[in-house]
Amino acid sequence: MVELTTGPRVLLRRLRALMAEALEPQERLNRIVKEIAQNMVAEVCSFYILRNDGVLELFATEGLNPQSVHQAQLRLGQGLVGTIAASTNALNLTDAQAHPAFAYLPETGEEAYNSFLGVPVLRAGRTLGVLVVQNKTKRVYRDDELEALETTAMVLAEIIASSDGGWLERPGLELDLGRPISFNALGFNEGVGLGHVVLHEPRIVVTDLFNEDSAAEIIRLENAINSLRLSIDNMLERREVASEGEHRDVLEAYRMFAHDRGWVRRLEEAINNGLTAEAAVEKVQSDTRARMMQMTDPYMRERMSDFDDLANRLMRQLMGHDAKTIAETLVKDAIIIARSMGAAELLDYPRERLRGVVLEDGSATSHVVIVARAMGIPVVGQVKGVVAMAENNDAIIIDGDDGTVHLRPQQDVEGAYAEKVRFRAKRQKLFKELRNKPAVTKDGVDITLLMNGGLLVDLPQLEASGAEGIGLFRTELQFMIASTFPKAEQQERLYRSVLEAAKDKPVTFRTLDVGGDKILPYFRSTGQEENPAMGWRAIRLTLDRPGLMRTQLRALLKAAGGKELRLMLPMVTEVAEIWTARQIIEREVKHLSRFDYVLPSRVKVGAMIEVPALLWQLDEFMEAVDFASVGSNDLFQFLMAVDRGNSLIADRYDQLSPAFLRVLRHIVLVSERHQTPVTLCGEMAGRPLTAMTLIALGFKSISMSPASIGPVKSMLRELNMAQLNQHLNEELDKHNEAHSLRDSMLRFAKDNNIPL
Repeated sequence: MVELTTGPRVLLRRLRALMAEALEPQERLNRIVKEIAQNMVAEVCSFYILRNDGVLELFATEGLNPQSVHQAQLRLGQGLVGTIAASTNALNLTDAQAHPAFAYLPETGEEAYNSFLGVPVLRAGRTLGVLVVQNKTKRVYRDDELEALETTAMVLAEIIASSDGGWLERPGLELDLGRPISFNALGFNEGVGLGHVVLHEPRIVVTDLFNEDSAAEIIRLENAINSLRLSIDNMLERREVASEGEHRDVLEAYRMFAHDRGWVRRLEEAINNGLTAEAAVEKVQSDTRARMMQMTDPYMRERMSDFDDLANRLMRQLMGHDAKTIAETLVKDAIIIARSMGAAELLDYPRERLRGVVLEDGSATSHVVIVARAMGIPVVGQVKGVVAMAENNDAIIIDGDDGTVHLRPQQDVEGAYAEKVRFRAKRQKLFKELRNKPAVTKDGVDITLLMNGGLLVDLPQLEASGAEGIGLFRTELQFMIASTFPKAEQQERLYRSVLEAAKDKPVTFRTLDVGGDKILPYFRSTGQEENPAMGWRAIRLTLDRPGLMRTQLRALLKAAGGKELRLMLPMVTEVAEIWTARQIIEREVKHLSRFDYVLPSRVKVGAMIEVPALLWQLDEFMEAVDFASVGSNDLFQFLMAVDRGNSLIADRYDQLSPAFLRVLRHIVLVSERHQTPVTLCGEMAGRPLTAMTLIALGFKSISMSPASIGPVKSMLRELNMAQLNQHLNEELDKHNEAHSLRDSMLRFAKDNNIPL
């Protein structure tokens, strides 16, 4: 048995010699598995590669039946090998056949072997294959043997990913990433983008894997980490970062990771086992990402992107890649591809070069998507596997309208989308011409079109879109991208900037709406909630933590000195909650007046109608508020018992269902009776067809993303509201068993030449 401190180093030295030899690819793999078996005193060593069709194929073996190479196959998740590939976790078993996942492959002859050690072959968190050793005797493989096998697996991953991996291709087997591929996913922001791939987590190929001198490599690592920490400190001290809290808070999180001793210790261990500093970063990053992807804790999963960014920065330090140079050489038609990313990270890219964003994860309501909407950038999300399939500079087309992504598209597909882009450009020109024209229907009904926002980056869109104000400013975004609670001074500075940018246009600030799917990384609740969307969130949280609400209210009151302040309370369930919040607001007004602060000229308090319970309190509700706002996203979700994040039912129910439209009509009628202004802010407002329906129901004010204002205004200027109102009410008043009125509304638009 090899000694504890020399095993991995001896094995890596032999592998390095094999890599340098002029061998046929299959012979090289055969020699590699033989060396691993000899080094670990194993009777079997086998290497499986994961194909694009989800099948793990045996590519080389020492000890099993050689005739089973390229014949033995397991599906992803099948057997011990498939379980390792699917879970990205190693298996160390003394009796492999007793494991419930064991699958017998008679062609291999492996039934004679009991002990089993298998590790995933990972690169950038993606499973490329599985490496296995086996012995007849029942034994537990030691930690140093596991480390040696994991290190060897990392080397094999680089072989697969490098140009040397081209030999894996053969008729009927596709492992290359050069063929055209299309994804059908979810459109999070409309628009079409043609451009070239820019991986948000740039994949740096490590070509120098084995070190000659561990001590020298550790010194290189220390120098690179010190440079990394210094660069982060310098960014934090820059004046423009200090003035923009969003960037600063993200960098603070990076600094926390950069000083983590556990991370540095794992890097040093990998170097002591024979890897170069770059290869050590690649191994630890891949292992850590694979572990974090298995976690259910939203905080840890959110922070995975921070850790990845930090590891990539360290890799660039080690390999001499200047981050500034990379930014300067960014392609002019960049489409960013990422598993996930934060709003501040998106802001780091130069806007003039961005053509779109593709996310493996995310949702339509995640704040990076909201920022992309404000910037007018198309976004497609839930594109599973796109990071693994894409390489930098690949041609790519994304369609945010229908949620499709075409990677390395064929020429005819590219031509069709180029025509679509030209058509959209003509429409955008029309929308710009409408910017300063009134939002009034053909029969003279004025409609107020407002925009949604939440960050400083949104503010230029207020004038550019022609919006008449901000109907929903999401104050929680400042909290969500911070690493600690934003101080009162930071909040006040943001709110003042918003009011100054709006000039004389109204701004409605929604008080802190966190909880549910909006996780603050630095704020933990006392227990795990099974259904957080209906749990401790929004006004429930802030009324239970009045100090949090008072701090925000004080910042808002100071920022709005001499101006009207519009406050909106989220997720109200009972009218009593409004009166309790009003008491807190009044106390803060009195407190500031005692210290001679300039107070707002008027404070208006409104609330969101999102919880169905309010539908039976609407008269009391309208008397308790100065204005109301319908949150159509949550109201529809709660009313129809539809989880928008559940792909099995998200498209099952339609917001143009008669039941939901009757609820909205009832809200409008009650608001008119009490003369309480009501606005609807939600995805319904931003689509011409659903916006047309809202106007027909009687909504005179709707709030949407800035990019939606042009299309909605174009629609309503061709609309005869009285005619549509009559048509819609007839549909709603009759015995209607239709799943949706969408077809009826589309027919009306077509018959009356209304542009949608």
